[in-house]
Amino acid sequence: MIDDLKIGKSLQEQTPGHSDQLRSLSEVHSSIAVPEGAGFWKKMAAFTGPGLMVAVGYIDPGNWATDIEGGSRFGYTLLSVILISNLFAMLLQHLSLKLGIASGRDLAQACRDYYSRPVSFVLWLLSEIAIAATDLAEVIGSAIALNLLFGLPLPVGVLFTAFDVLIVLYFQQKGFRIIESIVAGLMGIILLSFIYEMIVSQPSLAGITGGLLPKKEIVTDPGMLYIAIGILGATVMPHNLYLHSSIVQTRNFKKDEEGKRTAIRFATIDSTVSLALAFFINGSILILAASAFHANGHFEIADITDAYHLLDPVLGVSLAGIFFALALLASGQSSTLTGTLAGQIVMEGFLDIRLKPWVRRLLTRGIAIIPALVVSYLYGERGTAELLVLSQVILSLQLSFAVVPLVFFTSNSKIMGRFANSRPLTAISWVIALIIIGLNGYLLFNTFTA
Repeated sequence: MIDDLKIGKSLQEQTPGHSDQLRSLSEVHSSIAVPEGAGFWKKMAAFTGPGLMVAVGYIDPGNWATDIEGGSRFGYTLLSVILISNLFAMLLQHLSLKLGIASGRDLAQACRDYYSRPVSFVLWLLSEIAIAATDLAEVIGSAIALNLLFGLPLPVGVLFTAFDVLIVLYFQQKGFRIIESIVAGLMGIILLSFIYEMIVSQPSLAGITGGLLPKKEIVTDPGMLYIAIGILGATVMPHNLYLHSSIVQTRNFKKDEEGKRTAIRFATIDSTVSLALAFFINGSILILAASAFHANGHFEIADITDAYHLLDPVLGVSLAGIFFALALLASGQSSTLTGTLAGQIVMEGFLDIRLKPWVRRLLTRGIAIIPALVVSYLYGERGTAELLVLSQVILSLQLSFAVVPLVFFTSNSKIMGRFANSRPLTAISWVIALIIIGLNGYLLFNTFTA
């Protein structure tokens, strides 16, 4: 139920004498200066950062299994699905950042403002489940990487991931730019690792070009369709929609119409370029699986550990597996930084509850560590791989509950004013939302009836 009396008003307008604590991520809100009267590149530098933090969520360990399986089973064919998924993501992240900049509210706050308390509570609960599932994927991915690189047993690797709590808390106190720089550095490690993988795997350029064009077999072949939907479900991440609408507000831009318009333009460039990098990395994972495994008769590689062990002998080089595992570790650690922030944003936005950062982090990581520890101890590699897949199914379930409010809010002129979506953009956004709902519904139905 929508409360029309609140539509179009920020909390600052509703509540005289509001405090900074009511703002999204109040400790870093408007903390990064945007130079007035500066040229394009200086302004672009000021707005660069949030896009990369969002992009790492699109290359977290949960994406790896679907990309590896898709490439090993079907070669380059599903590359078009990764491309389409990323185009969907670019549009949805544009809507997310526009909501944050134009309304001054993040997506969680907007839901609390405009929906009834019971609806908001359900949306919060689903968001928390999705963030726990995301953290679960990061824990498992990091534990697998530590096992591959250093031989740590999986249960030990899972426990080791608890120490990143201290790392996150330490750097949060140093300023938001520090967090952005760490994520950018980890993203650079992943990017360089896969540039190396592309060089040594020598993929078919004709195969890549052909794979970027959608083929009817993707829809007509049930096995291919199932993996394609899995790629979509693993690519578009619900917590990123909450995250992006908040972290764009760390920039201290003018809050008049022209200032907001400029902020939306630069934030969109930042987001789109960053997601293009995420597309290259996701595409590289599938291309690597296609050129290293599918082309050499290994059609059933769907496990990250199997992929690691096969890379060196198949490609005939000694560092392919090392770079693969290093990228996986960087992926898990960068994603955990952004997952921490998303958890804080969701709890503060929906419930207006502000826990101390270390309490919030321990709660989220504890929820993820316990099942990962139990499964890794009892069932080993196979169990953790299945748990990784389950985390992506949970994310698919929650995705629609983030996309629909986002499209609704950004299409409503009472909320967005002159920044509301145009009619064509509204139509496209709802079509994408319906496609995501339909495909994820199909994925969930097949998962639980198989």
